[in-house]
Amino acid sequence: MCGIVGMVGVSAVNQRIYDALTVLQHRGQDAAGIMTSQAGELFMRKDSGLVRDVFQQKHMLKLLGNVGIGHVRYPTAGADSANDAQPFYVNSPYGICLGHNGNLTNARELTEVLVREDRRHLNTRSDSEVLLNVLASELQRVGTPRVTAADIFAAANAVYRRCRGGYAVVAMVIGHGILGFRDPNGIRPLVVGRLDDAWVLASETCAFDLIGARVERELEPGEMVVIDERGARFSRTDVRSGSLCVFEYIYFARPDSVMRGRGLHEVRRNLGKQLALEAPVAADVVIGVPDSGTPAAVGYAEGSGIPFGEGLVKNRYVGRTFIQPDQALRERGVKLKFNALRSVLEGRRVVVVDDSIVRGSTTRKLVQMLFEVGAREVHLRVSSPPIVSPCFYGIDMADQDELIAAGRTVDEVRRRLGATSLAYLSLEGLETATGPADGFCRACLTGDYPTEIPVDMRLAKLRFEGPPVPVEIR
Repeated sequence: MCGIVGMVGVSAVNQRIYDALTVLQHRGQDAAGIMTSQAGELFMRKDSGLVRDVFQQKHMLKLLGNVGIGHVRYPTAGADSANDAQPFYVNSPYGICLGHNGNLTNARELTEVLVREDRRHLNTRSDSEVLLNVLASELQRVGTPRVTAADIFAAANAVYRRCRGGYAVVAMVIGHGILGFRDPNGIRPLVVGRLDDAWVLASETCAFDLIGARVERELEPGEMVVIDERGARFSRTDVRSGSLCVFEYIYFARPDSVMRGRGLHEVRRNLGKQLALEAPVAADVVIGVPDSGTPAAVGYAEGSGIPFGEGLVKNRYVGRTFIQPDQALRERGVKLKFNALRSVLEGRRVVVVDDSIVRGSTTRKLVQMLFEVGAREVHLRVSSPPIVSPCFYGIDMADQDELIAAGRTVDEVRRRLGATSLAYLSLEGLETATGPADGFCRACLTGDYPTEIPVDMRLAKLRFEGPPVPVEIR
């Protein structure tokens, strides 16, 4: 997860990055940051919290220039720490800022090499800072006082050789524009757009809609772009078919975004229609778990002929329970986030459609809530296959022993959730709705990872947690 933005040659770049980050807020609610540059000088504001809380007018007025990058952070693990807010910055060799979406699977190994051989100093244990220092060390190897686009491409190619995992990156090389690149498998998304004569980068197309930019195209897996005052130059040397995270389609990306030329709202409706074909049930009303389950619920209602209803009211001033790193907060967050409508549900057989079930804690409490307001039956329908393996590419899907579907039959999961019935979309049905399986990473559903995963990470997910740091009071 995480959301990233980069802009070059944009007037009021501070406001435009701010606006884009608010649209990408769903990708990370832990921290936010913006860095801009003017005449070789760097300006930065970052802190824990939502975009609207981190940036006040006094901060915005000091973010000068027409070049900048922004980031909203989603922690895969570790404490909520302002020290881990991005973008990160190093001043050697040229002054480089970086925002990262994803996760490196060989961060420990890279850290040892960076400290021992490259003589780099790391301030946190974040794999994003590791990636930044790998890029910086490769740029330093160039050794020329005036870095060129070719030098930056060469350094990024070296990052591909050294870094494993899933990553989409925006980096600002002070005085030399912005670099954007995706990992060779294309697990994390990155889109290129135009705003008049300026160039912009973002995790999703919905960020362009708000700022008035038009989509040029998605960066391909293993592709890089350098953007400066002369325009955009692209390079791609590691050509692979791509393994975009399938959960971008199922859950993570906003439904108003477009990926691979397909609107995600329509994809999710099709997931629901396919689910209705595979798992019909006699019921009186179909409801979705708002907001991410709603398009699939609409599709299920269309495919089944059962009326769609609004059975759950969501408090939109509370963040995602799934995205919160502490399990106790997830449990408490369910009642804060949802309330059931007795008038819609009482005495009825209810189909509840959700996009996925990870740990099951949220779903179990939702089922209990529906029965408490008088639902006669609660039939769970899930518009993705069971999640049976952890994600190592930047999504907090828990260790394997915390995944409710891992090692259990569907009926065993149903009993744990307390539902009348439970059915998941099949892998074949998922492929029908999203497209060929070989274009996606579906490792959390199959255990088949597109990159090598170290044994120690398979046994227990690698956690990056920063060391104690002084608290800065501002």
